[in-house]
Amino acid sequence: MMNQGAKKAGYVSQPAGTDPRSTEAWALSEASRRLVVASKTEDGGKSLRDALILNQRLWTIFQTALAEPDCPLPREIRDNVLALSIMMDRQILQRLGDLDGAKLQPILDINRCVAEGLAMKPDLPVAQPVQEMPQPQAIPAAPAVGGTRMAVNVSA
Repeated sequence: MMNQGAKKAGYVSQPAGTDPRSTEAWALSEASRRLVVASKTEDGGKSLRDALILNQRLWTIFQTALAEPDCPLPREIRDNVLALSIMMDRQILQRLGDLDGAKLQPILDINRCVAEGLAMKPDLPVAQPVQEMPQPQAIPAAPAVGGTRMAVNVSA
């Protein structure tokens, strides 16, 4: 059940778990929801401006975390998300300039795609089945010499 503080803040939902990925996915979804609601609100653009600023703050948090030297993400993913965030910055600044709620789709699409990616559980390496060791094979017995036969095991 949603707590009263979250309800007062205008949140329709809350992140289900304490996992940072879930929280980030939720934050992107919530920012998108607020953008959609604000784009339909007749208040001279105030709600849209507030929702755009909230979205910008969220992406600034991501940018800051990605730029940290100890960021655990692989370099390629980090660079891709940072490039995406630059595109998001441009989109948000354009919308802040014209407050045209009909042009929010690129922002909504980026938020949705990143949220979906964060909501997915990372693939854990699947344990490979242990292959059975081949059974030792004996070299055929040498001909009997003096009545004694020998077999030599060549597997290590």
